[in-house]
Amino acid sequence: MPVALVTGASRGVGRGAAIGLGAAGFKVFATGRSIDSADLPPSVVRIQCDHTQDADTARAFQCVADAGDGLDVLVNCAWGGYERMMEDGKFTWGLPFWQQPSHRWNSMMDSGVRSAFFASAKAADMMIAKRRGLIVNISFWAGQKYVGNTIYGISKAATDKMSSDMAHELRQYGVTVVSLYPGLVRTEAVMAAAQWLDLSNSESPEFIGMVIAALNSDPHLFERSGKIVVAAQLAKEFGVVDGDGRQPIPLTLDTMG
Repeated sequence: MPVALVTGASRGVGRGAAIGLGAAGFKVFATGRSIDSADLPPSVVRIQCDHTQDADTARAFQCVADAGDGLDVLVNCAWGGYERMMEDGKFTWGLPFWQQPSHRWNSMMDSGVRSAFFASAKAADMMIAKRRGLIVNISFWAGQKYVGNTIYGISKAATDKMSSDMAHELRQYGVTVVSLYPGLVRTEAVMAAAQWLDLSNSESPEFIGMVIAALNSDPHLFERSGKIVVAAQLAKEFGVVDGDGRQPIPLTLDTMG
């Protein structure tokens, strides 16, 4: 049974990825600050973890190592960038950079990029020993096109560059690293605003896990290392359909946003 660790799995894309991977036959470890109260299947192994604390991250990976089955897939979903979007009745998430609250940098760069870097370092140690593995960093088009705010773009561009350079350094060890772009995902936050959104081409959170499971089984997986991959495009390639039987239309740089 392949083993996956999904960070930031208390809710959102992380929670969906954990569920989707579990349904695809993975033994799943799931981390998060509020993971104990997350709506996850009983088969998922929960590890309470604040990924801004390196000791917590190290402990989480030690739990996986102690289980004795190694680690095949790491999915970095830990992310605080969508927290506190409203402050004192004002939507601050879309403000220009000179008006952004300082906490947003921390939530995107520390809770997001830095936590993915440190988790990937721990995963690499485990994967190098087996000379195989897949590290998936959840990213988005904001690294290539203005979306939302400047800090968001910086964090996603950093994630893409991190994936590319990690792949370069891991190439000799047979470990694959990719940036994975979801589309519009029906997370809890998105559904709370559903009346203002067009969800006709949206994806379930579980869809991401299903796509990652298919990607991990690709005999040509290593050829994708260092690249950006789009979840819906991979689904078309591998024949993955969402839980409602539909196949989302892949977004592109020209059509998204």
